[in-house]
Amino acid sequence: MADEGGCTDDSERDASIEPGVWRFAKVERASVIIDAEDYFAIMQKAMLNARQRIMLVGWDFDTRIHLAVGRRWFSRPFRRKYPRRLGSFLMWLARHQNGLEIRVLKWGLGVFQFLARGYMIADVLRMAQYKGITFKFDNRHPVGCSHHQKIAVIDDKLAVCGGIDMTQDRWDTRSHEENDRRRRRPHGRKYGPWHDATMMMEGDAARQLGILSRERWHRAGGEPITEIDAPEKSLWPEDLPVQFENVEIGIARTRARYEECSEIREIEQLLLDQIAGAKKFIYSENQYLTSPKIAEAIGKRLKEPDPPEIVLVQPLVADGWLEQQAMDYARALLVRGLNELDHRNRFGLFNPFTGETPIYVHAKLTIFDDQVLRIGSANFNNRSMGLDSECDVFIDCARPGNAHACDAIEALRHSLLAEHCGIEQEEVARQLRSGATMLDLIYEHGQRNSRSLRPFDPPKVDEVRKTVAGSQVLDPEKPEEMFEPFAKGGLLKQGSLMRRAYDRAKRGIHR
Repeated sequence: MADEGGCTDDSERDASIEPGVWRFAKVERASVIIDAEDYFAIMQKAMLNARQRIMLVGWDFDTRIHLAVGRRWFSRPFRRKYPRRLGSFLMWLARHQNGLEIRVLKWGLGVFQFLARGYMIADVLRMAQYKGITFKFDNRHPVGCSHHQKIAVIDDKLAVCGGIDMTQDRWDTRSHEENDRRRRRPHGRKYGPWHDATMMMEGDAARQLGILSRERWHRAGGEPITEIDAPEKSLWPEDLPVQFENVEIGIARTRARYEECSEIREIEQLLLDQIAGAKKFIYSENQYLTSPKIAEAIGKRLKEPDPPEIVLVQPLVADGWLEQQAMDYARALLVRGLNELDHRNRFGLFNPFTGETPIYVHAKLTIFDDQVLRIGSANFNNRSMGLDSECDVFIDCARPGNAHACDAIEALRHSLLAEHCGIEQEEVARQLRSGATMLDLIYEHGQRNSRSLRPFDPPKVDEVRKTVAGSQVLDPEKPEEMFEPFAKGGLLKQGSLMRRAYDRAKRGIHR
């Protein structure tokens, strides 16, 4: 077997335990954390409990952000025992906790962001003077790919996996106030409402995510890191309510082939299997919908005589001009095909608003039949299925010992629908249990409150944009296809279900 930091095709540690799953592991407790106001504050309290090692692995980190924000952006900070700002807090931990290792791994291309962040350079230089802090950039992946996992591991006992980066533009409350003055970048510029999600776990799943994080650290050029003995004492933050107790967590990965490391597409396999297995409904919050395989899987379900209800919550537009060209128009093409296949009116893609301001959806959370909850870093795009390094975790009530988790999954779905529609969670539960569908609920309540879910109206796609989106040159399925426009037929492959549905919709031919 290869050493823990190694990456060989015959490594037992690296192999999938079953199709679509790297590991199953028990946890004593777990909770989904919605939005970064709670996540940043809870992570700060969790890191205060660390005694041996903190590993922070992510797409981006910004040491200038504050982990706790006052009720008013202009309010003077009250006296605290420790700093609020991330960089100062990590250095405070290194000074006050002897023997504590703090390792931060950030995607390598982010070095350009790093150079533009001014005071962050000073932070990293100051951190270098601390023996216990190591800050590293990860460049060990094919050209055009990124390190996209968002994982934190504390003492191999407590871990987080989800969609929230500890960086700027992420902090927001669940109320997503339209003009919240506290949503400001470190230099003072305001940003818009931002919706996100992650999961905190305590138990053996944290140890497994520690293995995954140390392997990534080693691959990025860091020294091999040994496993530590997790403490017996609980590290669970006392302010975080426990949603799941004594459940088994599944872990799935994406990794592109690179040097001695084989390709891993567990996340894609698991997602396609879960879409195919849904019996009643799928509720999903995700940043993108540009994967033809995922769209094809959804389209096959919609074609069935009695398809499941499928509700997707996504941002109105992608974040950034280049992302809009790559993602928005590809989504428009796929959604037109899905709408054509929706013969029983069971499909809806919605954009959340606060007042007249769209809320950006960065979460990657999906619930199937209130039986399966999955959350992680992977989007519904090609990059997350085969290019970028990703990690998702999931709870499946069908696994032995997990049946008691279903009520908490249902409560989470009700909570999210209540948040987006601007109504009470109890009202969501009452209506859904009385026979209403999610679509009924959204159309009744989600259009008239200050918080609303508005139906996505696919923009018209001219021939130039259709060609760019269809080529998948900015969202390829494999690294080598990044330089081969229309590799394997592109977005709407000739003869595919989505191509036939799109062509019918374009010609105005109805079923």
